[in-house]
Amino acid sequence: MNKRIKKSIGKIHLWLGLASGLIVFIVALSGSILVFEEEIDTFIHPEFYKVETVGKFKKPIDYSINTLKKEYAIDTINRIYTFNDPERTVLVMGKNTKGNTIFFAVNPYTGKIVSSIEQKKHFFSIVNKLHRSLLLGKTGKFITGCSCLIFIIILLSGLFLWWPKKLKNLKQRLTIKWNASFKRVNWDFHSVLGFYSFLFLFIIALTGLTWSFKWFENSLYYLTDGIAVKPSIKVTNPPKTELLSQKTFFYQSIIDQTNEIYPYQGNVQIRMPNDTVSSILVTKENTEKSIPNQSSIAYFDRYTAKNIQTKPYETFTKGDKLRRIIYPVHTGSIYGLPTKIIAFLVCLFAASAPITGFLIWWRPKKQKKILH
Repeated sequence: MNKRIKKSIGKIHLWLGLASGLIVFIVALSGSILVFEEEIDTFIHPEFYKVETVGKFKKPIDYSINTLKKEYAIDTINRIYTFNDPERTVLVMGKNTKGNTIFFAVNPYTGKIVSSIEQKKHFFSIVNKLHRSLLLGKTGKFITGCSCLIFIIILLSGLFLWWPKKLKNLKQRLTIKWNASFKRVNWDFHSVLGFYSFLFLFIIALTGLTWSFKWFENSLYYLTDGIAVKPSIKVTNPPKTELLSQKTFFYQSIIDQTNEIYPYQGNVQIRMPNDTVSSILVTKENTEKSIPNQSSIAYFDRYTAKNIQTKPYETFTKGDKLRRIIYPVHTGSIYGLPTKIIAFLVCLFAASAPITGFLIWWRPKKQKKILH
């Protein structure tokens, strides 16, 4: 290997690591926490996710919606989440007259509001914003996106630097010499675990670009479907001609129709439009499938709750299916607990890499003696 090339790549690896180290630490550490978001939040707030007693019949969700409007000053319903698990509560996200977005947990059997929390005060909402945008909005989102790109280059250059010149040195590159000096152990920890984590971190970082840059998301559709821009999932609502009868349960009607259209077991999510022209978008995730996030779509009239269009998952384009699978791949939830554990561990390593890398750089002359 040309020593000049290796030296140049080493400098790229070093200076990009120093420049992005703090951001990588924050994003990786917050990402490791988010891997087990559901499990941790359920443990901390069991009343928010589980009912004490499973009943025989569920009340229409509209009972609870009316309670939210009357007793909690909720004037806008944003989303409703219902689950196939009989022990799960129904979750409702709404905005009150003060403009605060609040999550509510509803007992589906009694219709009572059992718990609530403001979105801006929810621990995992804060961690999620920290992970995606450093709590700095669009500017932070751009910074984390650039750091993600830099991290991909760091991973590739790190693999190049790790690669042994001779096959006989391979064993040394694959093991940590725990009984050596701190400097040697630090070096091995950085390089050896970096190799073992490479593929997983590369996939996590690459998929993470989807939320940072539109051009990356659009490129996925261009490569799979041949279109330059991701198509909108919104469907225009028909003109207002009639209102649903007051005796009919509006939201429950949408849930029931969705379950009739897609009779498989699954979780239903109602997304109310945030503009004045779009219809109601409803997704139903098929929990019978081994791979998560396989959701079919249905659209409903925002005035009458009539179904106006359906889009089964089987009819999705390759680009749409790829986009759907990116989230479980990125979070490590694609194959359940085993891949979550892997994602958690490699994210912890990614958070430690800027620290061990900094220690390697801090004393380059002494460290140089133990490098091979």
